[in-house]
Amino acid sequence: MSGQIEQGYEWAREQYAALGVDTERALARLAETPISAHCWQGDDVAGFERPGAELDGGGIQATGNYPGKARTIAELRADFEQALRLLPGRHRFNLHACYLDNGGRFVDRDALEPAHFESWIEWARGLGLGLDFNPTFFSHPKAADGFTLSHADPAIREFWVEHGRRCRRIAAEMGRQLGTPSIHNIWIPDGYKDIPVDRRAPRERLTESLDAMLAEPLDRADVRDAVEAKLFGIGSESYVVGSHEYYMGYAISRGTLVCLDAGHFHPTESIADKLTSVLLFAHEALLHVSRPVRWDSDHVVILNDDLLAIAHEIVHAAAPGTVHIGLDFFDASINRVAAWVIGAQSMRKALLAALLEPVEELRRLEREGDFTGRLAMQEALKTLPLGAVWDRFCQREGVPAGMAWLEEVRDYERNVLARR
Repeated sequence: MSGQIEQGYEWAREQYAALGVDTERALARLAETPISAHCWQGDDVAGFERPGAELDGGGIQATGNYPGKARTIAELRADFEQALRLLPGRHRFNLHACYLDNGGRFVDRDALEPAHFESWIEWARGLGLGLDFNPTFFSHPKAADGFTLSHADPAIREFWVEHGRRCRRIAAEMGRQLGTPSIHNIWIPDGYKDIPVDRRAPRERLTESLDAMLAEPLDRADVRDAVEAKLFGIGSESYVVGSHEYYMGYAISRGTLVCLDAGHFHPTESIADKLTSVLLFAHEALLHVSRPVRWDSDHVVILNDDLLAIAHEIVHAAAPGTVHIGLDFFDASINRVAAWVIGAQSMRKALLAALLEPVEELRRLEREGDFTGRLAMQEALKTLPLGAVWDRFCQREGVPAGMAWLEEVRDYERNVLARR
């Protein structure tokens, strides 16, 4: 098998070289591009605030009942470590605040400390992972009516502001200890199910809350703040306080990152098309890569046209280091470890496809108005041997190539997941 992979790669290398593409350079860049995998795929967004708790609310819902989900921190870590053994390239891990290690004693969200995530930092350090972080503004009695940072009650707003302050400090501590900035992403479920009378006042309150939450100066070498918009959610179908336009204005005026979630826009909108517009003014962006089969349905990411377009923009239109890539899906209908592997593989394959594009030649054709040549080359690229280059990448990274990874997942399911 090893010899076949090497032979296939040499043939593919020649095919790409004929178009002026250096596959070795592409593989080197691919290996150094980090992807942040999300904790919530492993346990259906349950978290560890209370033993046996199931999070609910704010449009957060994993569907399916496939056996073997993680029930403890140890199980979640073991499952992701299994996924890591099958994934090439650099990775990060993205935590929500409700995944704290509280030693079995309930800690409310306005009392969180870096100590509640120290074991996560040690775990990440041992695996060479960076950590990203999210406040959890849902599934809580003080979010039951669908409002948090924009709530009309000042006391409830202050509770969530304090939660956000503490989460920023936790993220900064993660970044400081691990030597890589933690992306601290803010998403809230605030909005109305039916048509509101006053659309302005909640946004004014949200602005005040965000300003208070982000007021403490923290080193950007340790933490970067991002704000994430949504088109609508379950319970906020008619009005979302944190709309795309709102957060674009906030991010540009306050110097935060903009988070573009692939599932948070109209199905006909492409976040690939939005990325360069955002980066002209916001300077850095966070992507939550999901697959919205029917709007924000958070299906496992696959190698489709939308993902390829996103990867093209990341590789060819963004300055290095200005786009942070995070996965965001939760599918409980299939093996959860396999979901991590398929999603992360798909994102990295899309990046590889973009890295293997003869982009300078395509740009030349476009500049010269040769749209016939541009289209012909774009179509020819679709049948070039991307898979042979991918298999060689996996081989060099010491992970299974082709479909060989699936049998390892099935072994893990038989020996570990099935016993839960």
